[in-house]
Amino acid sequence: MSGTRKPRIAVLVSGGGRSLENLAVLASSGELAVEIALVVSNTPQAFALTRAQRLGVPHVVVDHKQHADARAFSSAVFREIEARAIDALVLAGFLRLLIIPPNWLGRVLNIHPALLPKFGGKGFYGERVHRAVLASGELVTGCTVHYVTNEYDAGPIVLQRRCPVLPGDDEHSLGARVFEEEKLALPEALRQHFAEQA
Repeated sequence: MSGTRKPRIAVLVSGGGRSLENLAVLASSGELAVEIALVVSNTPQAFALTRAQRLGVPHVVVDHKQHADARAFSSAVFREIEARAIDALVLAGFLRLLIIPPNWLGRVLNIHPALLPKFGGKGFYGERVHRAVLASGELVTGCTVHYVTNEYDAGPIVLQRRCPVLPGDDEHSLGARVFEEEKLALPEALRQHFAEQA
C-alpha cells in the first residue's frame, strides 16, 4: 500500500447497512481516511445495497444460496475482493460464515454488538445478543471490533466500547444505545488497523 492513496476497504453486509452509511459519511467528510471501494451482500434483498447505490459505492451480490457450501461461497466473495485491490474487509452486520484465506488473516474486521467473549459465537447476532444481555442481568454492555478468524467471534480484539444497561430497556432501546457506540468503535478500529500497517 503506497503512502499516497487512501486504503481501500470492502464492507460486507446482510441487512440494513447502517454501519456502512456511518463509514461512508465519515470517509466523505475526511474524518476517516479510507475509500469504500466495494460493498458485498450475501442477499439481493439487503437494504444496504440501496444505501450503497445512493452513496455511489460499487456493490455486488454474492448470493450464498447459489453456492454449495461455505467454502465455495467464501471463495466467490474473495474473488470479488481480490479483483479490486482491497486492503481490508469490514464485516458490518454480515450474517454468513466467511472462511478466511491465510493471506487475509489480520485484514478482516468484524463489529459485534456485545463485549466479547461474552454473548458471542454462532447464533449470537443483532437483537438476539441484546435479548441475551438483558436476560443475564448484566449492568454494562457495549460492542467489540475484532479480527475475524475461522472461528465465530474468537479473533483478536482491536477495541471495545461500553455503555450501560438501563432499567426498563428492551432489545430495541438497548440496541440503539449500543449502535451509538458502534458508530465510534468501527472507524476508530480502522484507524488503528491502518496506523499499524503504515
